[in-house]
Amino acid sequence: MNKSHIRLNKTTREWVIYAPNRGQRPQDFQQENIVQEQVESHSPNCPFCTGNEERLGGILLEKQNPENTNWQVRVIPNKFPALTPEGNTDRKLEGIYLTMPGYGRHEVIIENADHSKDIPTMSIQEVEIIIDTYHQRYIELMEIDESMMVIIFRNHGKKAGASLRHPHSQIIATSIVPQHRRWQEEEAQRYYDEFGRCLYCEILAFEKQNKTRVIEENSSFLAFIPFAAKAPFEIWIMPKEHQGDFGSISDQEKSDFALILKNILTKLSEKLNDPDYNYVINTAARYKAEEPQVHWYCLIEPRLTTPAGFEIASGIRINPSLPELDAEFLTAT
Repeated sequence: MNKSHIRLNKTTREWVIYAPNRGQRPQDFQQENIVQEQVESHSPNCPFCTGNEERLGGILLEKQNPENTNWQVRVIPNKFPALTPEGNTDRKLEGIYLTMPGYGRHEVIIENADHSKDIPTMSIQEVEIIIDTYHQRYIELMEIDESMMVIIFRNHGKKAGASLRHPHSQIIATSIVPQHRRWQEEEAQRYYDEFGRCLYCEILAFEKQNKTRVIEENSSFLAFIPFAAKAPFEIWIMPKEHQGDFGSISDQEKSDFALILKNILTKLSEKLNDPDYNYVINTAARYKAEEPQVHWYCLIEPRLTTPAGFEIASGIRINPSLPELDAEFLTAT
């Protein structure tokens, strides 16, 4: 197991090279040289903090905190959107090339009025409000006819692309389905056509039985490091019940998702000294949600390594850390 070897990601058919002999053990990713800065609960220069509402460009949705004493979550239009609702979805040719307007929606979910809070330091009730907001905006954006896909994601730290410290997530509705998503759907379809079973349910059942890569479990979700993790401490949080669409989760599942997400991010923060990370909710594209081969899940990828020349040229990731050892490290008491 300590020798270099290659694993296949069954969901994408991508190979991942494991090179533990490159010298990095799980504890080597703790970022001991990073000193955590003291963050105040309010920043006069932060556009997301109370008192700076004129800098928001409007509030699309607001939810109260658990004590009902102040706002907790606000949904606002992104000031620098990747996509905008103006225009249409018409394609046109420019010579031999295809183009279309940048149509869609891009919103920011401000997760807390407190500038210093993050998901690991929030109460479970506060995290439940965030998940409920995700779900509500997902449903509303998917009701727009032109929305082919809604992507919910969170960038934490500069390496992950976060430009502001204030806790926030983002949600983008697109009028196209990217090839990356189609690729995963097609692989799941091929597996279902061949075996008559959902590939993700098969992975879930195996990981639950095998246990060597499991991080945490509750009544609705299993969190584990995938067999062919492309990066150290990559984690999947997957619903135990077969569901293609994030929009179909129940109230109980929202609470269970909030709990396991908070616990996993707390483990990463405590064990790795609050690493930069991205998480994304991978869910079905429009018209795929009810098909038996698709299964939504939350992907968390800490930004602990940087792809280099070979990875860029080949498309093959090199992971210096073994999933089994990463899982053992995170679950050790």
